[in-house]
Amino acid sequence: MRWKWRLSLTTFVLAFGFTLAQSNPSRDLARDLARDLAQDRIARLTADDLARGKKIYNGQCALCHGIGGVGGRGPALNLTKLDRAADGVALFKVIKEGIRGSEMPQFWMLTDAEIWQVAGYVRSLGSAEPVKLPGDVTRGRQVFETKGNCAACHIVRGQGGVAGPELTEIGLRRSPAYLREAMLDPDAATPEGFLVISVTAADGRRIRGVRLNEDSFTVQLRDAGNRFHSFRKSDIMELKKELGVSTMPSYKEAFTATELDDLIAYLYSLRGQK
Repeated sequence: MRWKWRLSLTTFVLAFGFTLAQSNPSRDLARDLARDLAQDRIARLTADDLARGKKIYNGQCALCHGIGGVGGRGPALNLTKLDRAADGVALFKVIKEGIRGSEMPQFWMLTDAEIWQVAGYVRSLGSAEPVKLPGDVTRGRQVFETKGNCAACHIVRGQGGVAGPELTEIGLRRSPAYLREAMLDPDAATPEGFLVISVTAADGRRIRGVRLNEDSFTVQLRDAGNRFHSFRKSDIMELKKELGVSTMPSYKEAFTATELDDLIAYLYSLRGQK
């Protein structure tokens, strides 16, 4: 009788464990969330959802992408196709996780439902007319490489200088309006990571350039001649940070209106393709 009792108890424990494994609430929830994320929920959003998405977008996204998605520091979003978000799921992930190596941050403070609402609103902007530029891309490239001498400071597809930001994907990250402003009034469109500083050393030397690195004890910068300088802060008499100042010159008088249109068209066409 004892062996039968043990056999019954073992069978009960195995059956209970199998049932528990089959109905584990945590695992079921994770599976449901993964399945939900893999599905494009935009088509199921209501008018109220889109209104909520617009409100969140204006508060969180419009600073970079512009009211109505027309673009600004960030690329325009009022397009029928977004380069980094081919569908709703991809757009959800871009908003939730950000884009590594870019200025697009993670929006961890938003719930998944709110992210879908924002994604739905952004998709609704795609009914607007796409951006049409007056310039010619081929002529703009010639201006970039010759009269503008832009490659002296900017890398495009692995070629060029490092004094300014890389432009290989500038068309994905900046709107035509921002690019034009950067050409005409660089101080009004200073890029992140290119803070201009002036250092007066203890020996009287004065060096001005773009800050490369700074910690509690040292600061490094690159001057206009592309020379690298490193200082201990204990050896510095004055360290001045020039906020809202760019080392890039204004091209307001350097280009004709047609050349400027062509150059903007070329820059906007740079989207990382080989």
